[in-house]
Amino acid sequence: MHHSIEIEHLSFSYPDGLLALKDITLTIRPGEKVALVGPNGAGKSTLILHLNGILKGQGKVRVCGLDIAQAGNLGKIRAMVGLVFQSPDDQLFSPTVYDDVAFGPLYQGFPLDEVNHRVDEALDAVHMSTYVRRVSHHLSVGEKKRIAIASVLSMEPEVLVLDEPTSGLDPRARRSLINLLGELPLTMLASTHDMLLVRDLFPRMVIMDEGSIVADGSTETLLDDEFLLRKHGLELPC
Repeated sequence: MHHSIEIEHLSFSYPDGLLALKDITLTIRPGEKVALVGPNGAGKSTLILHLNGILKGQGKVRVCGLDIAQAGNLGKIRAMVGLVFQSPDDQLFSPTVYDDVAFGPLYQGFPLDEVNHRVDEALDAVHMSTYVRRVSHHLSVGEKKRIAIASVLSMEPEVLVLDEPTSGLDPRARRSLINLLGELPLTMLASTHDMLLVRDLFPRMVIMDEGSIVADGSTETLLDDEFLLRKHGLELPC
Protein backbone atom coordinates (compact mmCIF):
# COMPACT_ATOMS: atom_id res chain seq x y z
CA MET A 1 0.00 0.00 0.00
CA HIS A 2 1.27 3.46 -0.90
CA HIS A 3 1.54 6.23 1.66
CA SER A 4 -0.95 9.06 1.17
CA ILE A 5 1.83 11.66 1.21
CA GLU A 6 5.57 11.15 0.83
CA ILE A 7 7.91 14.14 0.88
CA GLU A 8 11.67 13.64 0.64
CA HIS A 9 14.28 16.38 1.06
CA LEU A 10 12.03 19.15 -0.20
CA SER A 11 13.44 22.67 -0.32
CA PHE A 12 11.89 25.79 -1.83
CA SER A 13 12.96 29.40 -2.28
CA TYR A 14 10.72 32.28 -3.35
CA PRO A 15 11.86 34.58 -6.21
CA ASP A 16 13.07 37.18 -3.67
CA GLY A 17 15.54 34.62 -2.32
CA LEU A 18 13.65 33.68 0.84
CA LEU A 19 14.39 30.04 1.67
CA ALA A 20 10.92 28.96 2.82
CA LEU A 21 11.43 25.18 3.06
CA LYS A 22 14.65 23.50 4.15
CA ASP A 23 15.11 19.79 3.47
CA ILE A 24 11.59 18.69 4.49
CA THR A 25 10.97 14.94 4.80
CA LEU A 26 7.49 13.83 5.86
CA THR A 27 5.35 10.72 5.43
CA ILE A 28 1.59 10.50 6.12
CA ARG A 29 -0.11 7.12 6.09
CA PRO A 30 -3.61 6.47 4.73
CA GLY A 31 -6.27 7.47 7.24
CA GLU A 32 -3.97 9.60 9.41
CA LYS A 33 -5.11 12.99 10.68
CA VAL A 34 -2.08 15.23 11.08
CA ALA A 35 -1.80 18.83 12.31
CA LEU A 36 0.90 21.09 10.89
CA VAL A 37 1.68 23.84 13.39
CA GLY A 38 4.19 26.63 13.90
CA PRO A 39 4.50 30.41 13.98
CA ASN A 40 3.72 32.69 11.05
CA GLY A 41 6.42 32.35 8.42
CA ALA A 42 7.31 28.81 9.46
CA GLY A 43 6.61 27.46 5.97
CA LYS A 44 3.34 25.64 6.63
CA SER A 45 1.32 27.16 3.79
CA THR A 46 4.29 26.90 1.43
CA LEU A 47 4.52 23.19 2.21
CA ILE A 48 0.85 22.38 1.62
CA LEU A 49 0.89 24.25 -1.70
CA HIS A 50 3.42 21.69 -2.92
CA LEU A 51 0.94 18.86 -2.44
CA ASN A 52 -1.02 19.64 -5.60
CA GLY A 53 1.67 21.34 -7.63
CA ILE A 54 0.79 25.00 -7.04
CA LEU A 55 4.41 25.42 -5.94
CA LYS A 56 7.32 23.25 -7.06
CA GLY A 57 10.57 23.01 -5.15
CA GLN A 58 13.64 20.79 -5.14
CA GLY A 59 13.04 17.28 -3.81
CA LYS A 60 10.47 14.53 -4.11
CA VAL A 61 6.71 14.83 -3.53
CA ARG A 62 4.50 11.79 -4.05
CA VAL A 63 0.76 11.52 -3.45
CA CYS A 64 -0.78 8.04 -3.28
CA GLY A 65 2.35 6.71 -4.98
CA LEU A 66 2.31 9.21 -7.85
CA ASP A 67 5.32 11.49 -8.32
CA ILE A 68 4.03 15.03 -8.70
CA ALA A 69 6.93 15.90 -11.02
CA GLN A 70 6.22 13.09 -13.48
CA ALA A 71 4.49 14.10 -16.70
CA GLY A 72 0.80 13.30 -16.75
CA ASN A 73 0.41 12.92 -12.97
CA LEU A 74 -0.52 16.47 -11.98
CA GLY A 75 -4.19 16.28 -13.01
CA LYS A 76 -4.65 12.98 -11.19
CA ILE A 77 -2.96 14.32 -8.07
CA ARG A 78 -5.09 17.48 -8.03
CA ALA A 79 -8.17 15.24 -8.00
CA MET A 80 -6.67 13.20 -5.15
CA VAL A 81 -5.73 16.19 -2.97
CA GLY A 82 -8.66 18.31 -1.81
CA LEU A 83 -7.11 21.65 -0.84
CA VAL A 84 -9.33 23.95 1.26
CA PHE A 85 -7.99 27.50 1.49
CA GLN A 86 -8.06 29.64 4.64
CA SER A 87 -10.61 32.04 3.15
CA PRO A 88 -13.60 30.34 1.52
CA ASP A 89 -14.05 33.44 -0.66
CA ASP A 90 -10.88 32.32 -2.48
CA GLN A 91 -12.64 29.07 -3.36
CA LEU A 92 -16.30 29.98 -3.93
CA PHE A 93 -16.84 31.97 -7.13
CA SER A 94 -19.98 30.54 -8.78
CA PRO A 95 -23.57 31.88 -8.69
CA THR A 96 -24.97 29.14 -6.42
CA VAL A 97 -23.82 26.47 -3.97
CA TYR A 98 -24.68 23.82 -6.56
CA ASP A 99 -22.43 25.48 -9.15
CA ASP A 100 -19.51 25.70 -6.72
CA VAL A 101 -19.74 22.06 -5.66
CA ALA A 102 -20.36 20.83 -9.21
CA PHE A 103 -17.47 22.78 -10.74
CA GLY A 104 -14.75 20.16 -10.20
CA PRO A 105 -16.64 17.12 -11.51
CA LEU A 106 -17.94 19.13 -14.48
CA TYR A 107 -14.42 20.31 -15.29
CA GLN A 108 -13.26 16.69 -15.18
CA GLY A 109 -15.89 15.80 -17.76
CA PHE A 110 -18.22 13.59 -15.74
CA PRO A 111 -21.77 13.17 -17.10
CA LEU A 112 -24.48 15.25 -15.48
CA ASP A 113 -26.02 12.33 -13.58
CA GLU A 114 -22.66 11.58 -11.96
CA VAL A 115 -22.09 15.28 -11.22
CA ASN A 116 -25.47 15.56 -9.50
CA HIS A 117 -24.75 12.41 -7.49
CA ARG A 118 -21.42 13.80 -6.34
CA VAL A 119 -22.95 17.16 -5.42
CA ASP A 120 -25.65 15.43 -3.36
CA GLU A 121 -23.11 13.25 -1.54
CA ALA A 122 -20.70 16.12 -0.86
CA LEU A 123 -23.39 18.42 0.52
CA ASP A 124 -24.79 15.60 2.62
CA ALA A 125 -21.31 14.95 4.06
CA VAL A 126 -21.09 18.55 5.30
CA HIS A 127 -24.75 18.65 6.41
CA MET A 128 -25.66 21.34 3.86
CA SER A 129 -28.05 19.47 1.53
CA THR A 130 -30.77 22.11 1.84
CA TYR A 131 -28.36 24.84 0.64
CA VAL A 132 -28.00 23.52 -2.91
CA ARG A 133 -29.76 26.50 -4.56
CA ARG A 134 -28.48 29.15 -2.13
CA VAL A 135 -26.08 31.91 -3.19
CA SER A 136 -22.66 31.09 -1.73
CA HIS A 137 -21.66 34.70 -1.04
CA HIS A 138 -24.78 35.29 1.06
CA LEU A 139 -23.77 32.61 3.58
CA SER A 140 -22.03 33.01 6.93
CA VAL A 141 -18.29 32.30 7.20
CA GLY A 142 -19.00 28.94 8.84
CA GLU A 143 -21.46 27.97 6.12
CA LYS A 144 -19.02 29.07 3.41
CA LYS A 145 -16.30 26.91 4.94
CA ARG A 146 -18.58 23.88 4.77
CA ILE A 147 -19.41 24.58 1.13
CA ALA A 148 -15.70 25.02 0.34
CA ILE A 149 -15.07 21.59 1.86
CA ALA A 150 -17.98 20.15 -0.16
CA SER A 151 -16.49 21.64 -3.32
CA VAL A 152 -13.41 19.46 -2.87
CA LEU A 153 -15.28 16.42 -1.54
CA SER A 154 -17.20 16.31 -4.84
CA MET A 155 -13.89 15.39 -6.47
CA GLU A 156 -13.73 12.33 -4.17
CA PRO A 157 -10.19 13.08 -2.94
CA GLU A 158 -7.92 10.66 -1.12
CA VAL A 159 -6.44 13.42 1.05
CA LEU A 160 -8.03 16.55 2.54
CA VAL A 161 -5.61 19.44 3.11
CA LEU A 162 -6.85 22.46 5.06
CA ASP A 163 -5.21 25.84 5.64
CA GLU A 164 -6.35 27.38 8.97
CA PRO A 165 -9.77 25.69 8.89
CA THR A 166 -11.16 27.42 12.01
CA SER A 167 -9.92 30.92 11.17
CA GLY A 168 -12.64 33.56 11.46
CA LEU A 169 -15.23 31.30 13.10
CA ASP A 170 -17.23 32.06 16.22
CA PRO A 171 -17.14 29.40 18.99
CA ARG A 172 -20.32 27.61 17.86
CA ALA A 173 -19.30 27.47 14.19
CA ARG A 174 -15.79 26.39 15.21
CA ARG A 175 -17.07 23.49 17.30
CA SER A 176 -19.46 22.49 14.54
CA LEU A 177 -16.61 22.42 12.00
CA ILE A 178 -14.39 20.36 14.31
CA ASN A 179 -17.19 17.81 14.70
CA LEU A 180 -17.66 17.73 10.93
CA LEU A 181 -13.96 17.16 10.21
CA GLY A 182 -13.94 14.36 12.76
CA GLU A 183 -16.69 12.59 10.80
CA LEU A 184 -14.86 12.60 7.47
CA PRO A 185 -13.10 9.26 6.76
CA LEU A 186 -10.19 10.82 4.89
CA THR A 187 -6.48 11.23 5.34
CA MET A 188 -6.19 14.79 6.62
CA LEU A 189 -3.45 17.40 6.94
CA ALA A 190 -4.32 20.77 8.48
CA SER A 191 -2.11 23.81 8.86
CA THR A 192 -3.37 25.65 11.93
CA HIS A 193 -2.64 27.91 14.90
CA ASP A 194 -5.70 26.54 16.74
CA MET A 195 -4.15 24.29 19.38
CA LEU A 196 -7.55 23.31 20.76
CA LEU A 197 -8.43 22.00 17.30
CA VAL A 198 -5.15 20.09 17.27
CA ARG A 199 -5.79 18.56 20.68
CA ASP A 200 -9.36 17.57 19.87
CA LEU A 201 -8.96 16.21 16.35
CA PHE A 202 -5.40 15.37 15.34
CA PRO A 203 -3.55 12.45 16.98
CA ARG A 204 -0.27 13.45 15.31
CA MET A 205 1.38 16.87 15.27
CA VAL A 206 4.21 18.19 13.10
CA ILE A 207 5.88 21.40 14.30
CA MET A 208 7.57 23.67 11.75
CA ASP A 209 9.75 26.71 12.35
CA GLU A 210 11.90 28.74 9.95
CA GLY A 211 11.20 26.35 7.09
CA SER A 212 12.17 23.15 8.90
CA ILE A 213 10.36 20.37 10.74
CA VAL A 214 11.53 20.63 14.36
CA ALA A 215 9.27 17.97 15.92
CA ASP A 216 6.95 15.20 14.71
CA GLY A 217 5.07 12.91 17.04
CA SER A 218 2.08 12.17 19.18
CA THR A 219 -0.02 15.27 19.81
CA GLU A 220 -0.52 14.24 23.43
CA THR A 221 3.23 13.92 23.98
CA LEU A 222 4.19 17.14 22.22
CA LEU A 223 1.49 19.17 23.99
CA ASP A 224 3.04 18.09 27.29
CA ASP A 225 6.35 19.70 26.27
CA GLU A 226 5.70 23.32 27.27
CA PHE A 227 9.30 24.37 26.60
CA LEU A 228 9.17 23.02 23.04
CA LEU A 229 5.86 24.75 22.31
CA ARG A 230 6.92 28.12 23.64
CA LYS A 231 10.29 27.92 21.88
CA HIS A 232 8.45 27.67 18.58
CA GLY A 233 5.80 30.29 19.21
CA LEU A 234 2.95 27.97 20.17
CA GLU A 235 0.52 28.41 23.03
CA LEU A 236 -0.74 25.62 25.24
CA PRO A 237 -4.45 24.87 24.67
CA CYS A 238 -6.55 26.02 27.61
